[in-house]
Amino acid sequence: MDDWVDRELDGGEFPDQRLKSRLAKLLSDLGRRIGATVPMACQDWAATKAAYRFFSNRRVDEGLILAGHFAATKARFAANAGLTLILHDTTEFSFTRDNPEAIGQISIIKGRHGSHTTCGVLMHSSLVLTSEGIPLGLAAVKFWTRKKFKGTNALKKTVNTTRIPIEQKESIRWLENMRQATERLADPTRCVHIGDRESDIFELFCAAQTAGTHFLVRTCVDRLAGGGDTTISREMEREPVRGIHEVEVRDDNGRVSTAKVHLRFCRMTVHPPVGKHRRYPTLSLTVIHAHEDGTPEGREPIRWKLLTNRSVDDLPSAIEKLDWYAQRWKIETFHKVLKSGCRAEQSKLRTAERLTNLLAMLCVIGWRVFWLTMMNRASPEAPTETALTKTEIEILDRLIADPKPTGPTVSHYLMAIAKLGGYMARAKDPPPGNLVIWRGLSRLADIHIGFYLRTRVVGK
Repeated sequence: MDDWVDRELDGGEFPDQRLKSRLAKLLSDLGRRIGATVPMACQDWAATKAAYRFFSNRRVDEGLILAGHFAATKARFAANAGLTLILHDTTEFSFTRDNPEAIGQISIIKGRHGSHTTCGVLMHSSLVLTSEGIPLGLAAVKFWTRKKFKGTNALKKTVNTTRIPIEQKESIRWLENMRQATERLADPTRCVHIGDRESDIFELFCAAQTAGTHFLVRTCVDRLAGGGDTTISREMEREPVRGIHEVEVRDDNGRVSTAKVHLRFCRMTVHPPVGKHRRYPTLSLTVIHAHEDGTPEGREPIRWKLLTNRSVDDLPSAIEKLDWYAQRWKIETFHKVLKSGCRAEQSKLRTAERLTNLLAMLCVIGWRVFWLTMMNRASPEAPTETALTKTEIEILDRLIADPKPTGPTVSHYLMAIAKLGGYMARAKDPPPGNLVIWRGLSRLADIHIGFYLRTRVVGK
């Protein structure tokens, strides 16, 4: 059941092999009981105490825990031909503690009865994705927490934050993750870094150019363009509509509909922010605007303004970039798996260091759940051995009542796992999601324990 753990740890370097063995044991226990607490996953006091000691070990950090997974991600990236998308995003893990100073602060929440500060850990992750939508793993992860707030809202009234060097801002995480992911994958020309409006950072564009890699971000700043006497939006207003593209969207109630967006695109010179023009050069970038006319019912109209350093020469090329950006929601789904499936925010660990080590482990487990879910959708005909072990296949063969198809594929067995998690498999049901997959994996692990014990008894 735990061959996947070995694959995710083989490429890591450990100062002590006992740390590797303990990490493998913890990953195996947490992976078998997804969403369970540490004591429930470990099952006895000795194993639970060893887990707590591992989380508190000064030689253990997120870099050590994720090193093997990063190496496995690089191997899967190398085996996948063509361009690969790297999705970047930030999420918060909030916790309730009597002593929040032991963890740190992440935000101030204002409510009807005043405001209060929440404690927790922030995570900026970089998820590697094939163009077909299969997650290959994480290429970079950054954890941090805040000790105090510096009155940022009041600061904005007296200081132009765009003039503050990027090295003094939390936004530097976008540049650090982009550089780390590019270096780890070791093939910058095949990487396309994708981010939402929070990644609209000119320093990021320059860093990508320096690294020789590509980016595609959604912009929120109307930058100076051309000769410096106009802006991007004014330039795009002069561009004709190059075509109409239909995209599938969901409204606020989950209903699926088709939206028609009008596409404009143009290559232009983009200038750095005022006050930074001496430090950063102008860049030649492609701007893509996708706008939906009217006001659709139940959702906001599509208003995408994308910026990339890749060339766009025709309508199919522009549509390709839209399809790439449409994949960005998958990193939010990955974060949802960590919070809802792995229940990361339910942990009772008391310090940021221990929580960070636990979250790093859950990142590997959450990736596997998400990977299995997307494999069933994007590569249903893939060989079964790519995702499951021989023991898992043997157990599922005994559980599946339907006739075994000739040359069974991974979809056949993942559907069986989803049914263990409560998937009904009715004619009009959508493909299994992460929820039923992680429930099914937990049930399969329990069945495997019974199968193992029964085999030992019969063998005697």
